[in-house]
Formats: sequence, C-alpha cells, structure tokens
Amino acid sequence: MSRRRSFFESRNPVMKDKIYQEAAHNVLDANMTQAGIIRERMTVQGAINKSLLLGGIMLLTAAISFYSPSPLFMWGGAIGGLIVVVIASFRPQYSPTLAPLYAALEGLFVGAISAIYAHAFNGIVFQAVTLTMAVFFLMLFIYKSRIIRVTSKFRTGVIMATGGIFVVYLITWVLSLFGINMPYLHEGGIVGIGISLLIVGVAALNLLLDFDNFEKGEQYGAPTYMEWFSAMGLLITLVWLYIEILRLIAIFSSND
Repeated sequence: MSRRRSFFESRNPVMKDKIYQEAAHNVLDANMTQAGIIRERMTVQGAINKSLLLGGIMLLTAAISFYSPSPLFMWGGAIGGLIVVVIASFRPQYSPTLAPLYAALEGLFVGAISAIYAHAFNGIVFQAVTLTMAVFFLMLFIYKSRIIRVTSKFRTGVIMATGGIFVVYLITWVLSLFGINMPYLHEGGIVGIGISLLIVGVAALNLLLDFDNFEKGEQYGAPTYMEWFSAMGLLITLVWLYIEILRLIAIFSSND
C-alpha cells in the first residue's frame, strides 16, 4: 500500500513540489552510481533566465498571431500547449525542448484571443498587459517580503482552489457542446464580477507557488532541466492570469 501511495504522490502532475524532490533524488542517485560525474544543479538565476527566454518566444509568436489572427492559431495553440504541458508534467526531463515549444504555441493562442478582444474593446490589451505585470510584481514583493509564506497548507489550499476552477471550466466546456451556458461565469453583474475577481485572485496566488518552486528547486539540488520546467510553470500562470484579467476588463467595459 505504501508503494502505491508513493507512486501517486510523486507522479501527480499538480503537486510540483514532489516533482522537484523526485528530480533531485534522481540526480543524487546518478551521481552516486556514476563515479566522477557531477551534474549541474538548478539555480534561481538560471530559472529566471529561462523565464525571460520563454517570454521572448511567446511575445514573438503572439505578435505574429495578433497581426494575422486565425482560428487555427487560437485553437492549435491552446490544444497544442495543453498537450505539451501534460507531457512535461509526467516527463519534466524533456522540458528543455517542451518549454520553448509550449511558449511558441501559447503565444499563438494569446495573440489570437487578444486580437479578438482588441477588436471589440479599444485599448483592452494594453490595460490587461499592464495589470498583469502589476499583479506579477505585487505578488513578487509579497513573496520576497514574506507577507504571505508558502507553507504546505497554503500550497495545498491554492492547488485545491485551482483544481476546482479548472473542473468548473471543464464542465462549462462540456455543457457548451450541448448549447448550455454556465450562469454567472464571466458574465456581467455583481455575481459574475465577483466570480471573475475570485479567479483572478487564485491565479495571482499561484504566482507565489511558482516563485517558491524556483527556490525549492535550488534548495533540493534539482537538475538543470528543472529550470525550464519552472520557467514553463511560471509562464502558464502568467498566461492564465492575463486571460482572466482580459475577461474581467471586458466585463467592466461591457457594463459602461
């Protein structure tokens, strides 16, 4: 029974902390069995550099998709990006290849959906980007100043809230296939705005987990490929946060 529980704990694609621990153990085992071979370890600075590189790739493909929007870019980027994330969650050692691919695909999605909102609401993309960056630096300040500490209970709570939101998204998508719309979700009114604000809040809290993963990876002595994995995780959160802020601004703009 203990072996079965250990397997699911270490392979759960959502429990990132476990992935870092497992990656570090794999490096330790390799170093112990291969005399004279010392593998490079993950560093916070390395993860930051990888994040900047992935951000640059995403901005490049997003610009292409924004100025030449296409349903193929939007759906191909969204579905392709999701597939890449699932593979990387179970095979993080492939992240040096998968992370840049994800950034390129997600850029196509972000650019296309931004073009749709930009056509409907003037100036909304600039507002959404500005607010996303503001939230990012605010959460970075909160994390660095330890105003909110990423404890195991906090991590579990954020992961459960995030999982609940994505379950709702999944149900909404399934219902939409039958022509049924989920009430209040991303709609106007006090309740709809409140739900959107809640989702933005949960997305922002996920940034704290991403920052903590950077430091945990270095502390655990995770291999360098986890820098790519960590950078991809941060990019996933930023894209989610940006899309939710984009939707929230659209709700407010529609009510004007």
